Amino acid sequence: MRTKEVEHIFFIGIGGIGMSALARFYLLKGISVWGYDKTRSPLTEMLEREGATIYYSEDWESHLNSWQVGNSLIVYTPAIPETNLFLTTFKTLNFRLLKRSELLGEITRFSKSLCIAGTHGKSTTSAMLAFLLSNSSLGCNAFLGAISSNFGTNFRLDQNSDFTVLEADEYDRSFLQLSPYLSLITSMDPDHLDIYGTPDKFQEGFKQFARKTDPQGLLVLREGLDLGALSRTVTYALDSSTADYSATNIVETISGAKFTLRAKGQFYHDICIGIHGLHNVENAVGALAICSELGLDLRELALAFSQFKGIKRRFEKILVTDKLVYVDDYAHHPTEIRSLLKSLRNMYPGQKITGIFQPHLFSRTRDFGDDFAKELSELDQLYLLPIYPAREEPIRGIDSDWLLAKARLPHKAVIKPTELLDELRSFEEGVLVTIGAGDIDRLVGPISELLTINLKPL
Repeated sequence: MRTKEVEHIFFIGIGGIGMSALARFYLLKGISVWGYDKTRSPLTEMLEREGATIYYSEDWESHLNSWQVGNSLIVYTPAIPETNLFLTTFKTLNFRLLKRSELLGEITRFSKSLCIAGTHGKSTTSAMLAFLLSNSSLGCNAFLGAISSNFGTNFRLDQNSDFTVLEADEYDRSFLQLSPYLSLITSMDPDHLDIYGTPDKFQEGFKQFARKTDPQGLLVLREGLDLGALSRTVTYALDSSTADYSATNIVETISGAKFTLRAKGQFYHDICIGIHGLHNVENAVGALAICSELGLDLRELALAFSQFKGIKRRFEKILVTDKLVYVDDYAHHPTEIRSLLKSLRNMYPGQKITGIFQPHLFSRTRDFGDDFAKELSELDQLYLLPIYPAREEPIRGIDSDWLLAKARLPHKAVIKPTELLDELRSFEEGVLVTIGAGDIDRLVGPISELLTINLKPL
């Protein structure tokens, strides 16, 4: 059964950032979209306004009266436990089930797919590329792993474009389901060792992904990664004399990071990307390398780039005043935290930086505990929230108290989310940053409101 024969699609875990983008795609194709998620969120509410029917409990019996095995498709993610009642029921009734990555894989076989992979930076690079292409003659469709501040959504449809930008997620080896016309790999620092087992096997997964790139297409690599692809390869980097594409003369301005791009011997000066951070300059160079290889005029795109607004929860400035700055970021790996804090130190030298970190997954906290502690010790003050378990059961001996004991800074504490606002009632000066990939984003609004009240004169 091809998806063009489908009348109903049910997404188990529809509130996930990747699943919601697929749901939007099929809503726009006129297919009846249903779904389940355990909690209501801004994403699910947006989907409901767009026409999706979503359930927040596992009371399924009254929902399937009009469904037929022959015209329905069930889509789920690896994050859904096998005991989920929707999943087990659809299996028992012999409905066709696909993982999200399998459905994305089908989409990539029918378009020129530009797949962005990497342990870090793939969401921002994907959003940058989609923004640039949408400001060019090529246009693009896009399935993004975060909400684009320019588009106001994580999905973009362009019926006239042959290109589709999407994130290639390494978790559960999902990216091996894709058929990329062009691939970009930002990094491959070990992660998801609960799936891969060892760092070597993790990196082998990326080598397999690189080999899936169309031999007539292109692989774009951050310089230093060696993956032995079958397709033509170009490289990008910061301050490199050997990469095909490189950024130099990098400075931070009020409008965002600015740099000179060297693109295969040609120079493009004063490119401003609209957001800050050295890591984002590197992401921008990768996105511009793809645009250049697709034959676009980089001078025209450089003018558009200054209007890029970034994506939600990636170095997102929530509140900025003369005395206080509040930033929210999705960083959930030690390398990402290092880049985040380095950028904050560069932008706000001499300022006290207070971090609120929610570890994501017991296994990741265990596997990278020493590295997390090392990077978090660069803060002036640290608040650790309890570990967000996501799909996992607790691991004995691994909790936020265990991680806190490893952190080498004098001002540190483990705190419950319900206690956090009381702790911040006197916060009036310095830099505050919330960090993590769990549900810490639900605290951003209340924290912002509290800080705004703190700044009001009595």
